[in-house]
Amino acid sequence: MAYISNHNFFKFLEVLKNNYSVYVPVKKGSQRFYKHFDEPFEDILIGEVRPFEPLKAFFTRSRERVAKDFNPETPQTKDKPFAIIGVKACDLKGFKIQDYVFKDHDDKDPFYIKNREQNLIIGADCTCAIDTCFCLALGVRPYPQEDFDINLSVVQGGYVVEIGSEKGEALVAKHPSLFEETKAAFDREKDNQRTRVIKEVEENIKKYDIPHQDLFEGIIERNYESALWTDEVKTCVECGACTIICPTCHCFLLYDQMDKEQMMRLRVWDSCMLKGYAKVAGGANPCPKLWMRLRNRFEKKFDFFPKVARVYACTGCGRCVSACPAKIDIRKVLRRLVNNA
Repeated sequence: MAYISNHNFFKFLEVLKNNYSVYVPVKKGSQRFYKHFDEPFEDILIGEVRPFEPLKAFFTRSRERVAKDFNPETPQTKDKPFAIIGVKACDLKGFKIQDYVFKDHDDKDPFYIKNREQNLIIGADCTCAIDTCFCLALGVRPYPQEDFDINLSVVQGGYVVEIGSEKGEALVAKHPSLFEETKAAFDREKDNQRTRVIKEVEENIKKYDIPHQDLFEGIIERNYESALWTDEVKTCVECGACTIICPTCHCFLLYDQMDKEQMMRLRVWDSCMLKGYAKVAGGANPCPKLWMRLRNRFEKKFDFFPKVARVYACTGCGRCVSACPAKIDIRKVLRRLVNNA
């Protein structure tokens, strides 16, 4: 453990700019989002909760070229890798799914792997919970425990610093003048804050009667033909917001586009809630009904990935609850699935 003051933290961000494109979380009104750091500004917010956009946006682009003239290319280069500051534990859990799909499984994605190897992750504890937070129900604590290079815990006058990787350790060791030994009082403040935020999330779980993941085994199979799918999907407008904003959703679509002088193959994010998602060239569609696609979404998260990767593909971040214009609430659906089972 170490400590970095607020003053030295801004110096640290300036240092990072030499090798990274630095992104920091900011807050304007009630909105939290990532913003490119080029010079110090007042609305940086390392604590509170996750920004609205998911971490996956820094590792798989919503639209990117993967081949030109049908010759696969090496991953596209950019001037600098990203340094993403203030990443929360719910987003970090998303790596367990994204890594399984793009890095650790049979077919490896060079674009994703390059970003995973080069990008810098600086996590941060949540310092509060908002109404949609239910990470504890999915086994995620409101502070990072893994998959970060450095983690920051907000304390008086600065941050307690935890090292999570060799990359993070080397970075701190390279700039000893910016870091100092932490004090016992700061460690106690960090622990007390974590305990307080855990209680806030527990209150959310109790308020909305959200079941714990220990109760999820078999709930999709037992409810596969349930009427709840047609009931819950009645208000869906098929916008795909729930999957685009999700830190674990990863489906993509490949298509070819002719430019003036060349043919390009592009990859874009896809959504299993869209009508054409599973449609094949001959016109057949295994999920022609919207309720089937809703069921498929839950089946993937709460049946498929637990079986193949031993992890539920939901982090309890609550983004889909906030993003859905139809007010379809994953917490309510899970409660119905558990109660019906």
